[in-house]
Amino acid sequence: MANTPITSFQDIQADWESVLKDCPADTLFISPDWQKVWWDSFGDGRTMVGFSYPNSDGVAGIASLAKQGDTVSFVGSQDTFDYNDFAIRPGNEEGFYETLLDCMEDQDCRLLRLDSLRDDSTTLDLLPDMARSRGFTVEIEEEDVTSGIDLPGTWDEYLGLLNKKDRHELRRKLRRMDSQTDWKWYSLSEPAQVAERLDEFISLMRQSRPDKDEFMTPEREAFFHSMTQRMAELGRLKLYFLDMDGSTVATCMCFDYRDSRLLYNSGYDPEYAYYSVGLLLNAMSLKDAIDQGLSYFDFLRGPEPYKAHLGGRQRNLYQMLVKKS
Repeated sequence: MANTPITSFQDIQADWESVLKDCPADTLFISPDWQKVWWDSFGDGRTMVGFSYPNSDGVAGIASLAKQGDTVSFVGSQDTFDYNDFAIRPGNEEGFYETLLDCMEDQDCRLLRLDSLRDDSTTLDLLPDMARSRGFTVEIEEEDVTSGIDLPGTWDEYLGLLNKKDRHELRRKLRRMDSQTDWKWYSLSEPAQVAERLDEFISLMRQSRPDKDEFMTPEREAFFHSMTQRMAELGRLKLYFLDMDGSTVATCMCFDYRDSRLLYNSGYDPEYAYYSVGLLLNAMSLKDAIDQGLSYFDFLRGPEPYKAHLGGRQRNLYQMLVKKS
């Protein structure tokens, strides 16, 4: 059975989502909805060269790939995708990777660049030896770190998971807010509400750190508008705000996917840094995830210290380069 080229996200969406349900690498970022928004925003100058991989029961794998020059890479980018990988039903990995290497040769691809692979990826585990046996050279390097925490059933149990210092600090900051300010936090998820407040989110994000201000180019801002609308339509978006003494001073954007909450980005007004409003709102989004019965809170990529203070355990992300010798 021949693999089928992917020419449209919509045409293959049902098969793609079916594969993801069985796939250990499943994440929001390799879902067809996320990838379509990214492609519509950043796909110019690239050619789709992905494929669906069949077995006797139907589609067993999805390779979402783009070509630019003589380099083939995942659809997506490190600055907008925290994780990336192939969607493969268990048991089909070797045939899938052989087909991938065949496609590299057919496409006259000099370099296959695979960003943002998690440390438990079967791609990291199996593809290097298979590629080397066919004469390719393979380089793997650490790209970044990511953090997350398994959620218990209650907030008190969560506090018990923190080390003594972090638990004391979080409680102290909450007491200070309660005693010195009039504050509240809340989330929005309806598409119209999100559209109305997204510029406020972007403004607070820009204010909070110079690198976030630089990150938010007009192209990425347009992507945020398209992506948040699509995710809100799918019921996956939670946009949080913290109001203090009548002013909105912190915000964070989360996505709920399967049984996890993903903290995608955040911002706050530096004038209120004394009250740690950014950290406290992130903590409240985590508390809300516990209350909703979710089982994992994913702080996503980046080594920011607050992630460890809120209990995040760090893991490595890797980049793999497969080159023709």
